[in-house]
Amino acid sequence: MMAAGAAISVVSSRLAVPASHCQLRRVDNAPSCLGNDAASFVLPVLTSSRRTKQSGIQMAQAGAVQAPDSTTMYAPRQPYCESIYKTIRRPTRTIMIGNIAVGSEHPIRTQTMTTTDTKDVKGTVDQVMRIADNGADICRITVQGKREADACLQIKETLLKHNYEIPLVADIHFAPTIANQVAECFDKIRINPGNYVDARAQFKVQEWTDAEYQAELEHIEKVFSKLVEKCKRLNRAMRIGTNHGSLSDRILNYYGDTPRGMVESAFEYARIARKMDYHNFLFSMKASNPVVMVEAYRLLASEMYLNKWDYPLHLGVTEAGDGEDGRMKSAIGIGALLQDGLGDTIRVSLTEDPELEIEPCTKLANFGMRNAKLQKGVEPFEEKHRHYYEFQRRSGDLPVQKEGDKLDFRHVLHRDGSVIAAITLDQIKDSKKLYKSLQCKDALGMPFKGIDTVDTLFLRKVPPQEDKTARQTLRRLQTAAPADGLGQAGLGILVPIAELLSNPLPDALALLSLREVEQGLLAKIPEGSRPAITLDGSETTAQLEALKNIDAMFLLIDVPETDSASRVHASRRIFEFLQSNDLKFPVIHHLQFPEGTDTDDLVLTSGSEAGALLVDGLGDGVMIEGPQDLDFLVRTSFGMLQGCRMRNTKTDYVSCPSCGRTLFDLQDVTAAIRAKTSHLPGVAIAIMGCIVNGPGEMADADFGYVGGAPGKIDLYVGKEVVKRAIPMEGATDALVQLIKDHGRWIDPPKEEE
Repeated sequence: MMAAGAAISVVSSRLAVPASHCQLRRVDNAPSCLGNDAASFVLPVLTSSRRTKQSGIQMAQAGAVQAPDSTTMYAPRQPYCESIYKTIRRPTRTIMIGNIAVGSEHPIRTQTMTTTDTKDVKGTVDQVMRIADNGADICRITVQGKREADACLQIKETLLKHNYEIPLVADIHFAPTIANQVAECFDKIRINPGNYVDARAQFKVQEWTDAEYQAELEHIEKVFSKLVEKCKRLNRAMRIGTNHGSLSDRILNYYGDTPRGMVESAFEYARIARKMDYHNFLFSMKASNPVVMVEAYRLLASEMYLNKWDYPLHLGVTEAGDGEDGRMKSAIGIGALLQDGLGDTIRVSLTEDPELEIEPCTKLANFGMRNAKLQKGVEPFEEKHRHYYEFQRRSGDLPVQKEGDKLDFRHVLHRDGSVIAAITLDQIKDSKKLYKSLQCKDALGMPFKGIDTVDTLFLRKVPPQEDKTARQTLRRLQTAAPADGLGQAGLGILVPIAELLSNPLPDALALLSLREVEQGLLAKIPEGSRPAITLDGSETTAQLEALKNIDAMFLLIDVPETDSASRVHASRRIFEFLQSNDLKFPVIHHLQFPEGTDTDDLVLTSGSEAGALLVDGLGDGVMIEGPQDLDFLVRTSFGMLQGCRMRNTKTDYVSCPSCGRTLFDLQDVTAAIRAKTSHLPGVAIAIMGCIVNGPGEMADADFGYVGGAPGKIDLYVGKEVVKRAIPMEGATDALVQLIKDHGRWIDPPKEEE
């Protein structure tokens, strides 16, 4: 244990890369100021490959931790879920939020948040009633000051007069006295450990002695205990809700901007509550980056298992955005955790009217409940290779060119994540429309590959030999263009082996199942073709052994939808086999949706299933088949890869869902900014109604557009404000100019002008 007064010096910074680049190491000699549970902590240490001038956690001469070699992997000692091979809900205690019970013995509860000015009692009441009428279990309302707190009593009384008993949650930042006041009438208080007592982070590097650190914790206890006492007396619930973007300077200096810091920030408050014998609370670990969010919740659950805590979890991806992208990010983060039985209440945070959040939220809750009820999964297997506390993508070997190949097969997959699109014979008839749907560039009727073009096509049926036009269209997609500076197509074409044998297509890839391999069809692949193998997850280990003797271009995992099969768990088992045998086939997740599947169901399910694997680094791409048009399926596929932090093909928006603190119309402004910037792949833009969570909330963004005052906008580069109080009328143009000034602007394609 460190001597009292010894200095703890930590260098920290907010990195654009996810905290998943952290390794995990147990700290057995943590400072005494961290409490009795400190010896069990797992502390993230940035690998030397990512260390910069101001990054990483480097303990000073006191030596609480030595940074490990970048090649060393520290595996966590503790599980984070009940089972890694089937969905079993993590057992939790029941907490009461008004008349709603939350915990593992109850349905997964849904919630949303009002966007009205809280002082507008009638407007807020009307919105809460619409929220309740649309089926939400819980409603959150921002309460930033005394006038808002005074309005809360009227809001609650008015709702009760209208026979609405939906529990109300007060969202509190920077205002302990307001939290104490509103606890008199609301059913639950959400506090943010990063700013409830601590001031807004200034991202300063600072040394803390053991005594200073202890003094800060004592100050937190003095302030926070008043709210705990009131909540305990009035039987109010509480959410200790950490945000990745609003950790305090003290936490940032000691733990860095990491999931470990998020967990410790919440645990500081939880220990105080437990010390006072108050247990009617739950946790959340929100981030706008689904990868960071998943890691943080897993680490939180792991620490609770270790400490024998059983508090429920509130799940959510914050600032997810709107439309398909917002739903996809939410599905990836929330769905990945639901698959492992984590999560007792959820919110899908969209930059849309709060009523529109409820349907996708309910669908995800039902998805999690159904999987847990059926305990969907596979037979037990030993898992040794998945690094579920850090994003470490499994390495798959890209296709190589071989002697005698007539076409260049090196382009049929993409190093950052591949998209395969299933197309029909009818779609081939209109070549111009097909090229556009595949996101090919079109020059004089010839297709060329861009950064967001589909990599390979899947044809269940091949055009007949006599259909020269259709075959020419396919050949143009297959063949690399002349060296004229316009790029190339070079798409792969994948065809089931039975169809390829009955209707040959030169240089196509042949898709076979292991059963067809057993039948000898591998030897019948036409000259110039290469094999790809499809798996359905039911293969025995003995059957998978055949993969060792197949020179496949890639694998497809296509787990059929049944009451027992689980794509996530079946795929984990396959990846475990591949990694145990050093088989480096690229793996594509193949999802098929039947007629009648609506767009939300397709996005939420694909994100929850394939996204849950990609967020663990398990997989190299996706193919989605469904009743929607090809354009939608292609956009959704690329959206999944970007949401999983793999392949960036479009502008990424970190857009908050709005609340009573918002200083402008987020939906209109977001639409206006999208209209001018949606053609900037690799650029991340944060659109924030206010800065309540601090500039760290934009940790993943390159540029920020933030409400600073009514009618005024502040512009950020990273977390640094560079222009203040810009009138809203010219703020969007000022943002565009800022992007240009930093060399990130490209002119939109002519057809988009």
